[in-house]
Amino acid sequence: MANNFRRGRHCVTTLYAHLVFVTKYRDKLFDSEGLKTLESAMNEVARKMNFKVVEFNGESDHVHLLVEYPPKLSIY
Repeated sequence: MANNFRRGRHCVTTLYAHLVFVTKYRDKLFDSEGLKTLESAMNEVARKMNFKVVEFNGESDHVHLLVEYPPKLSIY
């Protein structure tokens, strides 16, 4: 991740967000195949919205994503 800066005319940025998605009531819904499908879907969304999934990991009741995104993309 070192020196992966986005350079603009008047700024230099590196923006990361750690996202956690949790199932309702922490129900154990994801198996290994489900996590692979979810990772594939997240990578497809990232490609379409111009951000990068740096890390993806999860367990049966939650998923963690570390994403790098451009300044023009709002995350709220």
